[in-house]
Amino acid sequence: MSAIKTLNPKAEVARAAQAIQLNIGAAIGLQSVLATNLGPKGTMKMLVSGAGDIKITKDGLMLLNEMQIQHPTAALIARAATAQDEVTGDGTTSNVILIGEMLKQAERRIDEGLHPRIVADGIEIAKTEALKVLETMKVAQNKVDRAMLLKVAQTSLRTKIHRKLADVLTDIVTDAVLAIHSIDKQSIDLYMVEIMMMMHRSDTDTKLVKGLVLDHGARHPNMPREMRDVYILTCNISLEYEKTEVNAGFFYKTAEEREKLVKAEREFIDRRVEKIIALKKKVCDGTDKNFIVINQKGIDPMSLDMLAAEGIVGLRRAKRRNMERITLSCGGDAMNSLDDLEESNLGFAGHIYEHVLGEQKFTFLEEVKNPKSVSILIKGPNKHTLNQIKDAVRDGLRAVKNAIEDACVVPGAGAVELAVHNHLMGMIKSVKGKARLGVEAYADAILIIPKTLAKNSGFDAQETVVKMQEQAEATGENVGLDIDTGEACLPLESGVVDNYLVKRNMIHSSSVIANNLLLVDEVMRAGMSSLKG
Repeated sequence: MSAIKTLNPKAEVARAAQAIQLNIGAAIGLQSVLATNLGPKGTMKMLVSGAGDIKITKDGLMLLNEMQIQHPTAALIARAATAQDEVTGDGTTSNVILIGEMLKQAERRIDEGLHPRIVADGIEIAKTEALKVLETMKVAQNKVDRAMLLKVAQTSLRTKIHRKLADVLTDIVTDAVLAIHSIDKQSIDLYMVEIMMMMHRSDTDTKLVKGLVLDHGARHPNMPREMRDVYILTCNISLEYEKTEVNAGFFYKTAEEREKLVKAEREFIDRRVEKIIALKKKVCDGTDKNFIVINQKGIDPMSLDMLAAEGIVGLRRAKRRNMERITLSCGGDAMNSLDDLEESNLGFAGHIYEHVLGEQKFTFLEEVKNPKSVSILIKGPNKHTLNQIKDAVRDGLRAVKNAIEDACVVPGAGAVELAVHNHLMGMIKSVKGKARLGVEAYADAILIIPKTLAKNSGFDAQETVVKMQEQAEATGENVGLDIDTGEACLPLESGVVDNYLVKRNMIHSSSVIANNLLLVDEVMRAGMSSLKG
């Protein structure tokens, strides 16, 4: 009996075979939930919250985050898979399916009397070999090739949303990343892509704005709603009367003294506004150019009146994250002081206009010269469509980013998994001892990806895998699955390409987690709740 019973008689203990069964049962259960979602032909899941909110999705990350998983082992696998998404942006569903299948194949060997440690050693050998195969399958991209990036984005997006919408978003996410990509910088900052949602029209009206979209408008009725050739002053300066930072009392004997005090306070703000007006006159007088002030702090009604009288548009309380984006998108500097203002401190946009949707106002800054920050304007008829597109766009952006930073891609459509299986079955003779059974378990398990793709596309899993293996043996090429016909295809020619980073992480993390779960021989929970799998 377990020693923990001595310390806590209420503790529940699952030992040896029972503990392994508990872990394997949880992994296979989670696998069966997500397996039908894999690939472009995968089905959707409808999640209903306690409040009745509906989410329809097949994004593995969303499902694992939203499902309330009670089983400790299943929760562990879910956390590990979502960690992969945080690092790479994709591969969550594949990871869960592969872990479940590895444990299912290991269970068959363990039931025949093989020790879990031997299986784990075999899986570790197979993982090392699988990573070597992956290295040989890399297709190097020495320069940024837009056509290849479009294929990467399309492959990723088609697994999240329907094909027509995925094809619209492919160009949008690729061009967004290329706009913010700078050759001299090693990493790409995706926060420079603003994702703005507008409940309006249909999902295929989603578009890329090579500029910026702000989610508020001008604060004065007399300010123009549309302007051409506009200078932009981006600042973080208070243009409103503020209370003193320290508690101070002001004493005055007469009403005139009070008026004088109020006037002096007002003049302090007015002088700031006059400096902006003076700069506007300097750069715009005698031309057809216009002027806009985008301020992170407030602009009070009296200051707005002064600006409107001079034809200046004032936007107040802009979000902090947009202050950096505006200067990257339109040029100029974000000013913290109005002293020594020069024309070089100003940004420029060819077209600025306001769009009113119900009670919401959006300000568009378009026709900028060399944007280093852009906006993706997501449109859709309802909230869950908008959220679904937003999640897909995030994954698409990261897929393109990974392809640029890896400087390589790998064939998709199950080609990597098939090549790994064929390689392992060929090298198994060189593995000494019973560890070769663990290698065999890994080789059989990794085929679950092409099998699931075939099954979700409505084809017979065994038949399609055999066809792929026959063609791979006949041609010696990296063969994948054509999900439209069920025949073997060449993924690189069909435009189905995956991220190298995603595949590497999937092979590595699934093996590590499966091994850790196999080597658990005792599960202890100090309490009354059940451990039954």
